[in-house]
Amino acid sequence: MKEPMVLDTTLRDGEQTPGVSLSVEQKLLIAEALDKLGVDIIEAGTAIASEGDFKAIKEISNAGLNAEICSFARIKKIDIDAAADADADSIFMVAPSSKIHISSKFPRKSEDDVIEMSVEAVEYAKERGLIVEFGAEDASRADLEFIKRLFRAVMEAGADRLTFADTVGVLTPEKAENIMKELTSEFSIPIAIHCHDDFGFATVNTVFAVKGGASEFHATVNGIGERAGNAALEEVAIALEVLYNIKTKINKKNIYNTSKLVEKLTKVSIPPNKAIVGENAFTHESGIHTSAILRNTSTYEPITPEMVGRTRHIVLGKHAGRASVEAIMKELGYKATPEQMKEILTRIKEIGDKGKRITDADIRTIIETVLQIKREKKIKLEDLSIVSGINIMPTASVKIRINGKEKIEAAVGLGPVDAAINAIKKAVTELGDIELVSYHVDAITGGTDALVDVVVQLRRGDKIVTARGARTDIIMASVEAVLEGLNMLV
Repeated sequence: MKEPMVLDTTLRDGEQTPGVSLSVEQKLLIAEALDKLGVDIIEAGTAIASEGDFKAIKEISNAGLNAEICSFARIKKIDIDAAADADADSIFMVAPSSKIHISSKFPRKSEDDVIEMSVEAVEYAKERGLIVEFGAEDASRADLEFIKRLFRAVMEAGADRLTFADTVGVLTPEKAENIMKELTSEFSIPIAIHCHDDFGFATVNTVFAVKGGASEFHATVNGIGERAGNAALEEVAIALEVLYNIKTKINKKNIYNTSKLVEKLTKVSIPPNKAIVGENAFTHESGIHTSAILRNTSTYEPITPEMVGRTRHIVLGKHAGRASVEAIMKELGYKATPEQMKEILTRIKEIGDKGKRITDADIRTIIETVLQIKREKKIKLEDLSIVSGINIMPTASVKIRINGKEKIEAAVGLGPVDAAINAIKKAVTELGDIELVSYHVDAITGGTDALVDVVVQLRRGDKIVTARGARTDIIMASVEAVLEGLNMLV
């Protein structure tokens, strides 16, 4: 089967996620990442929507990327003109196709009127020199015979590609496959599928549509999008290749980095249990599972983490077994007697049974306590001062000793905790690029003098560690956690 093309709509449909708004610079960063990922078409926004979208499409169109740059458009000349003036290569032009959409958007228009308007819009877009991908909006709730009439008319008017849009996610896999078989047997130009996830079927409907002959699919990174989101690019691409032996041009090793960039810039968090890119996708805790994984990774992993640019993580908790503890001890360079191993496991499980999250720093402390190993910390905090106020940007200055060498740095932040962590990161730049992956805080007791428990996750290269700080002062608890994590990393 021929490789299906990928139209990524993270910058258009993805940006329609409630609360997401990307700057021109952020859109360009994501577009560059998508180009490296290997998508065929980048739908960079809606040129007519705003000055920012127009400028973003223009900058992305002139950035020298390999991908075709596309603008979303209605069947209106002003939309088409905006896309052409923004230097887009193509437009994804949509017209309502279901009775509910036609009556709501064009109350005085018939189906024949919609066809006539669509033909005029396609002809005008071709005059403006644009590649035209024409989409039937809400096609999955429309009469299929009308869809065919509409598609035939716009194809004869010069449309280059056609899209069947499952706008409210009501397709089922069987329907998606059968509809694509029917449409692709009647039309000579490429037909795409565009799925939403209202019933959790976006990925599987997209896969089945490709099975049915769709030569292009639309998707977003991490499956973001309005309401329940769109088909997730990473899920569709990997499912097609691994489960159905249908390859795409997607550079799989760039999937995770692209996913994290989109998460960072859109501020839409990836659920830890998300397929392919969630933090737990290649993380193992259960003793039975971990023991098998350490012998043969395929026992509990259908694909290797390296395939999608990731690494495997073994974590310890109440379900920990001897094999996972031994693996971590080997990494630390420690050995234990059977009695010491039993004591280490008991202490780890005790923390887990209390409902507490067990961090890497906790595990290391338990191991070193049981083995009676005293470790000198390489990074020590000697002084910290914070300035903050109503009209003052929170500023922190730190004095840190790294391997006996004193470092003094200052930084600003959105709040005092952010400023303190930024100052520490600045002070330890010689250790490499340290990333704060996650930050979580809980109040252990009530009141303004509550003991707070801060858990951070830090990354350096492929290595990720978790560490804890517990104080009545949230700033000091955060600093303690970060320093503990840094000591684990070095």
